[in-house]
Amino acid sequence: MIEKRQFYINGEWVDPKEGRDHHVIDPSTEEPAAVISLGGQADTDAAVAAAKAAFPGWMATPKEERIALLEKLIEIYKARAEDMAQTISMEMGAPIDMSKTQQWGAGYGHMKNFVRAAKDFEMVRPLGDHAPNDRIIYEPVGVAALITPWNWPMNQITLKFGAAAVAGCTMILKPSEETPLDAMLFAEMIDEAGFPKGVFNLVNGDGVGVGSQLSSHADVDMVSFTGSTRAGTLISKSAADTLKKVHLELGGKGANVIFADADEKAVKRGVIHMMNNSGQSCNAPSRMLVQREKYDQVVEEAASVANSIKVGNPHEEGRHIGPVVNEVQWNKIQDLIQVGIDEGARLVAGGTGRPEGLNKGYYVRPTVFADVNNQMRIAREEIFGPVLTIIPFESEEEAIEIANDTPYGLTNYVQTQDGARLNRMARSLRSGMVEMNGQPRGAGAPFGGMKQSGNGREGGVFGIEDFLEVKAVSGWSNEND
Repeated sequence: MIEKRQFYINGEWVDPKEGRDHHVIDPSTEEPAAVISLGGQADTDAAVAAAKAAFPGWMATPKEERIALLEKLIEIYKARAEDMAQTISMEMGAPIDMSKTQQWGAGYGHMKNFVRAAKDFEMVRPLGDHAPNDRIIYEPVGVAALITPWNWPMNQITLKFGAAAVAGCTMILKPSEETPLDAMLFAEMIDEAGFPKGVFNLVNGDGVGVGSQLSSHADVDMVSFTGSTRAGTLISKSAADTLKKVHLELGGKGANVIFADADEKAVKRGVIHMMNNSGQSCNAPSRMLVQREKYDQVVEEAASVANSIKVGNPHEEGRHIGPVVNEVQWNKIQDLIQVGIDEGARLVAGGTGRPEGLNKGYYVRPTVFADVNNQMRIAREEIFGPVLTIIPFESEEEAIEIANDTPYGLTNYVQTQDGARLNRMARSLRSGMVEMNGQPRGAGAPFGGMKQSGNGREGGVFGIEDFLEVKAVSGWSNEND
């Protein structure tokens, strides 16, 4: 059993002041793999005090020095790739090959993008030729609480840490209590890179405890949260009393609109994307909208692809999906699969229970429902498992109406060979991101949503801006400009 009870506060690993034990479960075995401490108010207060004390010095540190520290961290992160991949695989069940590429690689890519964006970012810039003595100054928000989820742990930690670090904010990270070990490993790397004491702090805890304490803390200037819409709502209410800045990356129920002229790989691409990470992605294309003349063919192909996806042990190499993160999630997914059956959707692949040959571990059968309408619960609720719903449509206008008929607005997808239609759809779909014909968004593209998918953007220059305040100055002297 791994024992990791300490927190990282003010540049040191310290024992909890109010800790209580919490087991980290390996979802492939359902057995405890590690024990950590969940902190209390005294631990939160100590971390916030350290970040507050470090802020003036870190804010005054030249941007170039902050970037250089991030570059050093990137090299350490690269050198410890195997350790990070193994840790993530054990904590949340991502297959080891995926952990080595996608899970670890997301963090590596984001940090490199922040370095590139920060080097070109002007912290002081003219307002315009019409006002030669006006300047716009970008300065850090202050002390930032970073609250991150378990599904893409290093992806989300680096999106927040990298932006906050180059912006000049000091930080307290509360990772998910389901996946705390990768965050603690990252803290070791930050320490090795030589970041000043108090710039980065880590306190483990749950949402009700440390999460709530951070979001309501008078000395925290900003909360950056990724997780469920329900938790995001609670954080917003808690933060309102101190009027702190709140950045939210929340749930999704993305539509993947497949027109009759979609390319021949569109359906397979959509199903595999949905099932990736065992469906535990907020931007998953979980509603497949299919034009009527191609509907029967797509349903048959989607079922075939889902039936071909292997489910297996995350500690074994190979192309397969692993378990979902814990028993609570497994039960929720099973319940919603049964709801889909009870609502009258046509089950064409998968179903309830574990896959054949797996009688232990939180494994879910890749599942596809056809003949779904957009008012069914399986079309409206974020299932967060490998469950795809297929909905028919007749016209472009109907597709847009169905796609936008959701409380969420994170990512939508479009598959068509009609260029004018692509652009019309991109403008009409109410989501923070639209991906078309399988082309991924470029490095540093902003990640974020509309409606109940949250507010703010992460990644590249857009992510840095979220950790900055804008100050307008008149009467600027050009002597030291």
